[in-house]
Amino acid sequence: MSERLRPRDVALLAEESPSTPMHNTTVEIFEPGSSGFDYARLVELVQERISFVPRYRQRVQSVPGRMANPVWVDDEHFDIGYHVRRSALPRPGSLDQLRELVSRIVSRPLDRSRPLWEIYVVEGLADGQVALLSKSHLVLVDGIETVDLTQGLLDTSPDAKHLGVDEWRPRRSPSPFALMAGAAKDSVTDVDTVTDTIRTTTGSVLRGFAGAARTTGRVAGALANHTPRSDSPIIGPLSQQRRVVAVRTELADYRKVREAHGGSVNDVVLATITGGLRAWLMTRGESMRGVRRVRALVPVSVIDDELEPTSLGSQIASHFVDLPVWEASPVVRLHQVSYSFLAHQETGRGVSASRLAAMSGFAPATFHALGSRVAADERGRGYGLCVTNVPGPQAPLYAAGAQMIATYPVPPLFEGHPLAIGVTSYNGSVYYGITADRDMLPDADLLGPCFRESLDELVDSASASRTRAPRGRRKRKPAEPT
Repeated sequence: MSERLRPRDVALLAEESPSTPMHNTTVEIFEPGSSGFDYARLVELVQERISFVPRYRQRVQSVPGRMANPVWVDDEHFDIGYHVRRSALPRPGSLDQLRELVSRIVSRPLDRSRPLWEIYVVEGLADGQVALLSKSHLVLVDGIETVDLTQGLLDTSPDAKHLGVDEWRPRRSPSPFALMAGAAKDSVTDVDTVTDTIRTTTGSVLRGFAGAARTTGRVAGALANHTPRSDSPIIGPLSQQRRVVAVRTELADYRKVREAHGGSVNDVVLATITGGLRAWLMTRGESMRGVRRVRALVPVSVIDDELEPTSLGSQIASHFVDLPVWEASPVVRLHQVSYSFLAHQETGRGVSASRLAAMSGFAPATFHALGSRVAADERGRGYGLCVTNVPGPQAPLYAAGAQMIATYPVPPLFEGHPLAIGVTSYNGSVYYGITADRDMLPDADLLGPCFRESLDELVDSASASRTRAPRGRRKRKPAEPT
């Protein structure tokens, strides 16, 4: 029997539009080395590993008359060549050129009639490097039954693992009559099916009313010769185009700040973002008027008592932080961010960074997707910015023998939120992936240098603190930095 979509997944599909594609994206850069790494090798690798994530060969099939939620069915015409694509930059391609290509690709929604994912291999980068861009719809990844496909492509050793031939054969797609019969049967034998159908139908009606209200508001605003506008510079309507900003920093700098001022690496990351937003807003001049804080949603990992402690299905909970962009002192900004996380740490359910990164089969892309799902659920809570920060492994990872030397998350944007930030630490570096609406935030490229300057301020403050500290005294490390 085909598995039925949960109401939460149906809601994600229903709320998707040309201006709000609901996919999570990751950009990884590889050094091919002597083994080589090209399109043909990537296709071979995906064919070997895709059996670990069966959902990636399934598509969404609606039930006639909406008698029940849609189901997952095997794609009888699954075409690996459609999902694994080849692209290139003019040699020698730069990171800025790669960002422009990524911006165009992430702006396009996935084809609903096929399995909801794509991977691009981008050749032509400087020094012979190769980039992989992977797009996976948020409904694919739940962290328990399905993880991101890229998780299965990466190894901890350069020695490629050959897993043999995949004997997959698609099951025949059910007919409309079979879908209706299955819906009727489930409605009688499974109470959850009835409940989920009612929840989904009710949600669709409410979303319809909300959409009509938004349309009416836009029309009224046009008739009044003005456009409704939020006071926040990072709240507003989305276009269909994106801009992606990539920033690479060194993990040692964050640890240096933590050693000097306390807190955790996560606190230093958020303080860096706060200072970067402050500097960026100041370049806009009038945008700082009345802007004292930016309310951020920061999904955090907590222990799920019903699951194994090392399960990738550990719950991702929402945590709200007011980023003090009005505060001039970088140290005060750091302490205010650290204080906001004390309540979460004191619950005893928090998962430390070292424990999270050590989970078997850990992959940042999966956790970024789960964080984006939380952000989608919490859109009614009035936050202005979502920040997903995932600690990755501090040892090299490989794909078909090619070493991954950089990884940038590219989170999706939700209606009314033209800015989102993803952060991944990996192998001694911290990588920021910033997604911005191209029309709403045309100056988003300035965020890159602003973030670097913000981190430099914190590092300078840490150096000054060590210089002033009495000889022989050392600051105590927190028990479990996250």
